[in-house]
Amino acid sequence: MTTAPWRDPALPADSRVDDLLSRMTLEEKTAQLYGVWVGADTDGEGVAPLQREMSSDYEWDELITHGLGQLTRPFGTAPVDPALGAQALARAQRRIAAAGRFGIPALAHEECLAGFTTWRATAYPVPLAWGASFDPGLVEEMARAIGRDLRSVGVHQGLAPVLDVVRDPRWGRVEETIGEDPYLVGTVATAYVRGLESAGIVSTLKHFAGYASSAGARNLAPVRAGVREFADITLPPFEMALREAGARSVMAAYNDTDGIPASADPGLLTELLRERWGFTGTVVADYFGVGFLQTQHRVAGTEAEAAHAALAAGLDVELPTLKCYGTPLVEAVRAGEIPESLIDRAARRVLLQKCELGLLDEDWTPEPTAPIDLDSASNRAIARRLAEESVVLLDNPDGLLPLAPDTRIAVVGPRAADALAMLGCYSFPSHVLTHHPEIPMGIEIPTVIEALRAELPDAKVTFAEGCGVDDPDRAGFEEAVARAAEADVCVAVLGDRAGLFGRGTSGEGCDVTDLHLPGVQGDLLDALVATGVPVVLVLLTGRPYALGRWHGQLAAVVQAFFPGEEGGTAVAGVLSGRVNPSGRLPVSVPRVPGGQPWTYLQPPLGLAGEVSNLDPTPLYPFGHGRSYTTFTWESDATGAEIGTDGSYDVSVTVRNTGARTGAEVVQLYLHDPVASVTRPDVRLIGYQRVELAPGEAARVTFAFHADLSAFTDRSGARVVEPGALELRLAKSSTDARHTARLNLVGPTRALGTDRRLLCGTEVSEVG
Repeated sequence: MTTAPWRDPALPADSRVDDLLSRMTLEEKTAQLYGVWVGADTDGEGVAPLQREMSSDYEWDELITHGLGQLTRPFGTAPVDPALGAQALARAQRRIAAAGRFGIPALAHEECLAGFTTWRATAYPVPLAWGASFDPGLVEEMARAIGRDLRSVGVHQGLAPVLDVVRDPRWGRVEETIGEDPYLVGTVATAYVRGLESAGIVSTLKHFAGYASSAGARNLAPVRAGVREFADITLPPFEMALREAGARSVMAAYNDTDGIPASADPGLLTELLRERWGFTGTVVADYFGVGFLQTQHRVAGTEAEAAHAALAAGLDVELPTLKCYGTPLVEAVRAGEIPESLIDRAARRVLLQKCELGLLDEDWTPEPTAPIDLDSASNRAIARRLAEESVVLLDNPDGLLPLAPDTRIAVVGPRAADALAMLGCYSFPSHVLTHHPEIPMGIEIPTVIEALRAELPDAKVTFAEGCGVDDPDRAGFEEAVARAAEADVCVAVLGDRAGLFGRGTSGEGCDVTDLHLPGVQGDLLDALVATGVPVVLVLLTGRPYALGRWHGQLAAVVQAFFPGEEGGTAVAGVLSGRVNPSGRLPVSVPRVPGGQPWTYLQPPLGLAGEVSNLDPTPLYPFGHGRSYTTFTWESDATGAEIGTDGSYDVSVTVRNTGARTGAEVVQLYLHDPVASVTRPDVRLIGYQRVELAPGEAARVTFAFHADLSAFTDRSGARVVEPGALELRLAKSSTDARHTARLNLVGPTRALGTDRRLLCGTEVSEVG
C-alpha cells in the first residue's frame, strides 16, 4: 500500500483519510477508537477505583493486528527512565505498525497538568498557582517547555489543561483548576493551550463540561447548574481556548447535568461543540467514562448500548483502555443494532488527527533524536519564576516580613520539611511514586526549611513538626510550642497533602465537608499564637481554607498553592525578601469554614444582608494580594455613552512609589446595576500584570467592547442590553480605585459565536 493515495503527503488530509477509510474493515476502523493501558494495575489497589471492573482482558499480539488508536500513559503508569522509556515506546510503535495492514502507529497520550507526569520530569506549580500569577505569558512559556519534553520522548497528546471553574472549594480537585472566575480561567488556560500546541502536542481540554459544579462538592457527582450558570460560568473558558488557541481535543466530563451524562449528550458534544463552535478535533472519554454510562449513570443496559450512546453523542475515543468500543461494539454493528456510519464518523476524526501529526506518513520516526533531560536548568528556571509569581502575601499588618537576616526562627508544622508539600496530586511523585516507595524522587525538591536556611544563613533556625497533616495526634505540640517560645518569630508551615481518592487532604476524590484546616493543624496554630511570639503563617495547600479564627492574631500570612519543585525556594525568597510577592488570589479565602459554596460571582441575594445571620463575605477576596512596595493609581476615566455594539478605552497610570521593584496586577471589573436577569455584583473582564522599578510608572489601557457585558437572558440567548454599566479599575474584586460609568444605548443585541471574548490590553511607558 505504499503507493496508495492515503500515503501521499502531497494530497489534502481529507482525501487521504477518505481513501484510507474506504480500505479498512469494521474491526480496523473500530480499533482506531480505543486506547490500551499497558501495565496498569487491575487489582483494585491501583490509581483509580473501579479500574478492574472497567478493563477488558485482551491478547496484545492479536489485538494490534487491527491497528490501535491510542497508547495510554506509557510514561505515567510506573517509574521509567526517560531515555529507556522513549526507546520502549518506539519499539512498541514499530510493533503496532508492523502488526497491522496499514503500518499506522498509535497516538500516545500523557497527563501534563503540572508538568509531564513522569519520573524525573519537572514538577511545575499546579494550575491554581498559575491563576495566582495572573501571568498568561509565563504559563504559555511553561506549556511550550512541557510540550517539547513530551515530543522528545514520542508523546503526541497531553491531557491538559483543566478549564473547570471553581464553584465550591470543598471539591478535592480545586488544586487542578485555575480559579473561580471564568475570564481568568479562560485566558490562562488559553495561554497554556497555545504553548502546548506550539510544541506540536495535541492539547485536551477538560472536563467538558460542568464537572466542578457537582452537588455537595463530591467528586463525580450530579450537577444541578441552571442554564444561565452553565452558559455564563462553565462554558466560556472552553469556547475561549478553542477559538483563541485552537485546542485539538476535548475530554468529555464524568458528570451528568440535569440528568444527562456529558458522555452521552449530543447537545453538548455535537450541537454546541461542533455545529455552533466549529470544533473539528477529537472528543475523548475521561477514563472509563463510556463504561460509566452503564455502571454509574445507568443510562445504558449493556456495554454495546453505552458505546452507542457515546458515539451517537459525538464521543470519538474510549480511554484509557478498551471496554465498550471493542468486541461489544463490533458485534452490535454486525447485528445491525448500531449504524456503521457512527464508527466511520469517529474514525475519520481520529485519522485526520493522526494525519496532522504525520502518523500516516511512511517516514514517521519514533526514535528519539537527542539526549533526553526532562528536568533541565531552563525548565527549573521557568518553574521557579512561576512559583515566585504565584505566592500570595495575604497579610503583613506590621511589616514583620521580610524577616531580619540574623533573627531566631522557629519553623513549625507538618509541611515545613516534606518535599511532597510542594506538589499536587497529578505530579508524578504524588500520583504514581507513592506506589513505588523504593524508587527515589528523581528530581530535587527543596523543602521550606532547607530553602529558608539557604536564604538566611545567619539566622538561627530550629524545627519541630508539631503534628501530622490530618491525624489527631497532639503529642508534638509541646516541643513545637517550646521551639516557638525560644525564637524571635515562629514560621508555621501548614497545609495539605495531595493524594487520590481519599489518600490525601486535597486532590481527585479528596473532597471535604468544610474548610477547616486539616487534622489538628488549627489547634497547633492556636497553641503557637498563645506563646505571644509573632507567628507567620505559611500555607501550602490545594484549596483555600477559612482563616477568620486567627484574623488579627498573626504577624503575616503567606499563601502558596502547591508551588512545584521550586516552591520551597520561592516561599523562602518571599520570607527573606529576595522575592517581592506579587501573587493575587484566584479564589476567595473564606472567613468561616461553613456557609459554602461561595465564590465572588454572586448576585445581590448572594451577598451579605440583614435577612440572614450568615455572612458569606470572604476574609480575603478574589484578586487580593499584598506587596513589599507601594503603588499609586491615577485615572481620568469618567465614562461615556456608547452603542450596544460600541467600545470604550479606559486607562489607569500605576506608579511604584516604594523603594523596591515590584509587580502590580491591574484588574478591570464590570458592574451591571440593572439587568433583565440577576447578574453578579462584579465580574472580571480584564487584567494586566505590570512590573515596575522604584519610581517607574506605566499606563494600562483596556479596550472594552460592549460584547464583554453580554449574558444569557431568559430565552437562553446571549445578549447585550442597553442601560448603565460601571467599569471598575481595581486591586481586587472588592477594592475598586477608579470607576468609569457607561451608558449603553440602542437595541438589545443577540450575539453569535463571533462575539468578542477578550478585553484588549495595552501597556505604555510614562515619563
